[in-house]
Amino acid sequence: MNLALAAMPADQLAAYTAQAGAPAVPSRGQVFFTARHGREWSCASCHGAMPTQAARHASTGKLIQPLAPAFNPERFTDPAKTEKWFRRNCNDVLGRECSAAEKADVLGWLTTLKP
Repeated sequence: MNLALAAMPADQLAAYTAQAGAPAVPSRGQVFFTARHGREWSCASCHGAMPTQAARHASTGKLIQPLAPAFNPERFTDPAKTEKWFRRNCNDVLGRECSAAEKADVLGWLTTLKP
């Protein structure tokens, strides 16, 4: 699946899974999201441990709308935007870009969160 043509969270998840060559593991995505990886922040530092509500950026205090797609239907609908934010945020959290498997796991977990 071509990531550039994806328009829904499930499409992007399928693309990352295909790139990773293995199925997403949502439980691993939750652990990844909430853990620190040798840097100052985790994903949860800005998005909240349960990214189903608005949160505030750890440094700027800027309001961040819910990350889980079921709580914010605009999330993961624009592949270019998704890649931009994964690239930026993974660099902050990991000091490198996330792998396709890491993206799949996190997105897999986010899509399991339901109202």
